Amino acid sequence: MFYYFDPLYLVFAIPAFLISLIAQMRVQIVFSKYSKVRTFSGLTGAEVAKNILWSNGIYDVRVEYVPGLLTDHYDPRFKVLRLSSGVFDSNSVAAIGVAAHEAGHAIQHYQKYPWLALRTAMVPVVNIGSNLAFPLILIGLLLKNGDIFINLGILLFSLAVVFTLITLPVELNASKRAVDALKVAGVILPDEEIAIKKVLGAAAMTYVAAVSVAILQLLYYLSLVQRRRDD
Repeated sequence: MFYYFDPLYLVFAIPAFLISLIAQMRVQIVFSKYSKVRTFSGLTGAEVAKNILWSNGIYDVRVEYVPGLLTDHYDPRFKVLRLSSGVFDSNSVAAIGVAAHEAGHAIQHYQKYPWLALRTAMVPVVNIGSNLAFPLILIGLLLKNGDIFINLGILLFSLAVVFTLITLPVELNASKRAVDALKVAGVILPDEEIAIKKVLGAAAMTYVAAVSVAILQLLYYLSLVQRRRDD
């Protein structure tokens, strides 16, 4: 029988919450630390992003400001690289690391990096599927013959899990491209490279956390299905 509050949910939810919290705290602490360290070049995040784009023959990507903290992203649909307030006009080590990372995504797009193309193609399906997955599973659990709804919900959420798995190599590759591009451009010193790798490494842990959380949530859904069958 299905209950509105399932105690077993806590077995999966608490680890997921802690993993996500630790990853978020880590990236904020590291970013805050290196946001106070200025680069020897004096270039801002926006200037570094443009430098990397142009040096890779990419001239049709706009670099824009976006409000918020660590809301930086590259939008391949409109070829826009958006940098947050702590990155766009900052010349800190953290800022140029993040800016270079987003420029790395633009390079991936320009060079048709297959994992990025796959992730981009999955976005519409995953956005719909992740919202519909639990309602479908819930309907299936409440109906006597609701296996079709349960199976469809599990399938949709499994696609969301696959999406997080695909995102991880995309992000790691963008970080590698970022560090390589900064070194080639000659705008960072060896100690700054170490700091930037720490910033990008902390950011990467948030994606590892996302994978872990998604898998834990999927396991919980599967446990619901198994208990229904046992009943």
